[in-house]
Amino acid sequence: MSTLREYLSHKRAALLARRAAPDKGLVPLHAHVTAEGRSGVRRIRIRDFQILSDSGPDFAGYDLGPGSPELQAGVLGSCVTHIFLIKAAELEVPIDSLEVDVRAEYDPAAQKPGSTGIPVHPQNFRYEVLLDSPASDEKLAELHAEVERVCPILNLIRNPQQISGSLVRVSSSRA
Repeated sequence: MSTLREYLSHKRAALLARRAAPDKGLVPLHAHVTAEGRSGVRRIRIRDFQILSDSGPDFAGYDLGPGSPELQAGVLGSCVTHIFLIKAAELEVPIDSLEVDVRAEYDPAAQKPGSTGIPVHPQNFRYEVLLDSPASDEKLAELHAEVERVCPILNLIRNPQQISGSLVRVSSSRA
């Protein structure tokens, strides 16, 4: 069975090869989401993958998947974990195990008419990294600082950007 340290060696080779390759410019990102009839389940399609997002029964859902705020916490944890692996490989920091626990809060009362002062978004994000490594405390602090510096989703949440949206009316051929 392969260990995380062996994976980091493979990750380092891939990282170095990727950095040596010609720059391809911006990487397009695309997700397409449909609301399924009768259940309201949101089917998220990204490349050849599908993820279900749903609400609990208290909000007319069937609890078939996590809600969007929960997915955001998971996306943050996934990105922090991945960047820890990338930076550990780059800095040659040995890791025997890595887990990231993310927590936040969301208040659905913010959607009620007349509610003011309640953020409509998840808030108070925090993460805890559980790491087993023989590296020094100084090296682990350097690793963590690098993760915080370059983690895309962590920095997106910390430094949000403008998002544009549009509505396009389509006609349904269903009667």
